[in-house]
Amino acid sequence: MAARAKDDESVRDIGTQLARLVVAYAKQETVDPLKALGRYVAWGLAGAVLLSIGLVLVSLAAVRLLQTELSTHLSGELTWVPYLGGILLALVVAGLAVTRIGKTPR
Repeated sequence: MAARAKDDESVRDIGTQLARLVVAYAKQETVDPLKALGRYVAWGLAGAVLLSIGLVLVSLAAVRLLQTELSTHLSGELTWVPYLGGILLALVVAGLAVTRIGKTPR
């Protein structure tokens, strides 16, 4: 009878170890990569938001610079030209960003 109880315990221990192994493997292969991906996406979104805010501020600075420096030349019906300059600056920066998407560094 003592040998059978020992066999039952070893089967129970093996089952417990197997369950722990399966849970650890599932965590290693699913939860941990998802956490890493979440961190990657969070940093990417934070960077995109900060870059967007920076681009807007630089564009506004360019508009204000053009308005200040060229106010004597761009008066009357040409007051829209600084705004066009700001928009063009933003489009150039956005175009450069789009061309760099997916490029591998050399």
